Amino acid sequence: MKWWDDRMMSRSTAAPDRRHRQLILAICCLSLFIVGLDNTVVNIALPAIRTDLHAPASGLQWVIDAYTLVLASLLMLAGSVADRIGRKRVFMTGLVLFVLGSLLCSLAPGLGWLIGFRAVQAVGGSMMNPVAMSIITNTFTDRGERARAIGVWGGVVGISMALGPLIGGFLVDTAGWPSIFLINVPVGLAACLLTYRHVPESRAPRARRLDPVGQLLMVLLLGCGTAAIIEGPGHGWTSPGILALAAVAVAALIAFPLWERRVAEPLIDPRFFRSAPFTGATVTAVCAFAALGGFLFLNTLYLQEVRHYTPVVAGLWTLPMAGLTLFAAPLSGRLVAGRGPRLPLLGAGTAIAASGLLLTRLTADSPALLLLPAYALFGIGFGLVNAPITNSAVSGMPLSQSGVAAAVASTSRQVGQSLGVAVIGTVVTSAVASAGGFTPATHAGWWIITGLGLTVLLLGLFTTTPWAAGTAARVAARFDHLPAPARQDTAGPTR
Repeated sequence: MKWWDDRMMSRSTAAPDRRHRQLILAICCLSLFIVGLDNTVVNIALPAIRTDLHAPASGLQWVIDAYTLVLASLLMLAGSVADRIGRKRVFMTGLVLFVLGSLLCSLAPGLGWLIGFRAVQAVGGSMMNPVAMSIITNTFTDRGERARAIGVWGGVVGISMALGPLIGGFLVDTAGWPSIFLINVPVGLAACLLTYRHVPESRAPRARRLDPVGQLLMVLLLGCGTAAIIEGPGHGWTSPGILALAAVAVAALIAFPLWERRVAEPLIDPRFFRSAPFTGATVTAVCAFAALGGFLFLNTLYLQEVRHYTPVVAGLWTLPMAGLTLFAAPLSGRLVAGRGPRLPLLGAGTAIAASGLLLTRLTADSPALLLLPAYALFGIGFGLVNAPITNSAVSGMPLSQSGVAAAVASTSRQVGQSLGVAVIGTVVTSAVASAGGFTPATHAGWWIITGLGLTVLLLGLFTTTPWAAGTAARVAARFDHLPAPARQDTAGPTR
């Protein structure tokens, strides 16, 4: 493979000009768009998948969480491997795997096959998201340009996820649920070709060591914990299998931070969490994306199975959410670049909480005057929250740590969405019998979403103060004083 290395590296010796930098940003955002879209486009197809593949409620949860869990588990590892063997190479491999997984999903003959192929998709997605961020941080060396590029990146996250139900509705209605996966094939192949032609190869001058024990503990924590939550109602919370899964998850939760403190180059450096903005960004990402996962899961089933709307009509009902996310996401990026993350975070928390609160009054025949404002508020909140998450994660971090910090924020987004589908879906499906139907059972889920919005609001208040900025500065100073061999790639990799 030396000929490939020489060819790729020879194409990246000259620094890209401004037009080339913008093209690289567009290519990276295109990859993020299809990964983000796949997070939410599947939700609108759940009723059709349930009918065609005879899937129970827990099976539908796994169709979503098989993707987000694998993605969350491998994001950090993929970034480390990219730093070691070449970011462009790993990025293109991820695109190919994502396209292959999408094609296989469209051909899945049964529920188990679909869940397995969703995991293949996620392996590819894990190589695209953090590596693209690393490519961006290496391409945009000017601090102001980098901030604007990260703002665009964060906005694309919200836009892609908000458009998922709308695009999915049209595809399911016109071509069936396999089409939501087939659409990724031409887009992914185009992104792969553009990457080959225009994105320069790069590596870390000194790649970080892999942390296989930390990686294994993260997989056990996320996989076993989520499995226990989803399968608990069906198997019984005190059944041996569920207790075993819970025990493994708790053991991994305890062992993970203990192990990470002992490793010279951990998967997630525990010292990051001494920075209040970083910790706030991590928890905010979990809360906001848990709210999104729960919102889409409940709303899809409500519109199609309670109100009996077709997928395209259900998608059109979410148009206020998509439209206002499209408006709020770039606005949030500009606000973060000009005034910092405080105002967008406060607005996001308030809007998400208000949306959840309105939907606690949901009935089987709720009027548009209740539903549309609730969808609009959620769209505003979700559109505002993404750019400040990424900004706060890297706030005050030295350049050598910014890529890793951004990767943790990306991981937190996927963890949050997995937990939202698992926890809120399980709470609601468990309450259907006692509540007297699906719609009244959703009220517990909407109250959870309200609480998540209020948490985002409080975090926005406390993690954007001068005290919080001081904690970030102290963390940055500690890393700046590390001896040279212990530092990461000064070009800003992500893992």
